[in-house]
Amino acid sequence: MTLTRANTAAKPRKEKPYRGRGSADIMKPTPGGLVGKYALLVGVLVIMVFPFLWQMSTSFKGATENIYDFPPQLIPAAPTLDNYAEVFRTIPVIDYAWHSLLVGVGTVITNVVFATLGGYALGTMKFRFKWVILAIFFSTLLLPAEVTLTSQYLTIKSLGLANTLWGVFLPGAIAAINVLLMMAACRMVPADALDAATIDGANTMQRLRHIVWPNIRGMVSVVALFSFIGAWDDFLWPLVVLSDPANYTLTVGMQYLSSNFAANPRVIAAGTMIALVPIIVLFAVLQKHFFRGVEEGSVKG
Repeated sequence: MTLTRANTAAKPRKEKPYRGRGSADIMKPTPGGLVGKYALLVGVLVIMVFPFLWQMSTSFKGATENIYDFPPQLIPAAPTLDNYAEVFRTIPVIDYAWHSLLVGVGTVITNVVFATLGGYALGTMKFRFKWVILAIFFSTLLLPAEVTLTSQYLTIKSLGLANTLWGVFLPGAIAAINVLLMMAACRMVPADALDAATIDGANTMQRLRHIVWPNIRGMVSVVALFSFIGAWDDFLWPLVVLSDPANYTLTVGMQYLSSNFAANPRVIAAGTMIALVPIIVLFAVLQKHFFRGVEEGSVKG
């Protein structure tokens, strides 16, 4: 009995961790908080997704169905593809989509290459007037695109690229925001690793390829995806540059439907879905690689 008491007394007493007022439930939402969170998510979902669903539903409705019913009927009573067929009969969708694809792929390549090189220089190198260059990049973000529209058009016209796909592509070949994003990613690369590579005799391209690139692949995927989406969805600039319908991109070509089928929103909705669906499919296919690239590209301490 004495031995048992001695052993009991010898055991260290486990002290309960101090918990301040409410600290035990700091990460556990209350029932009211859960209801509010999901109500907010449903509200955001309705605001963002419902217009797309209504547009898609309208594109499949026939001429006899009322598209302005309230509450809206999202499931067509008699689904039809006549509206999509009318779009293909009215405009050369394949040719316009090919033009948009050329501009989009070219924009992705140039933004990835030049933004990576520029971001590496601004993020890891030291040189004179670096902050002046950064100030210029930041200042371009403060100006809306419409402010520089006239000067861009005059530049493209003076180069003889008006009414060409080169004229559509050139102003978006590199974006200041992409350079700044790549700069932020390159600054996360450990300076010790770059210094060690320099001591070992690695040149700039070798450091960029073997040390920087594995750490910025996530940001590269972000730049590539959003560069393509921006080029594919761009409407104002191609509308200004292009005057020949044979050179139209898909978004500009779809505008032709609004002028000829203003009284038939079903055909306009079908054209909108044709232009939008490739972007949705692209993101749905690449989202796994997109988020995986972001995770793999993070720098661990």
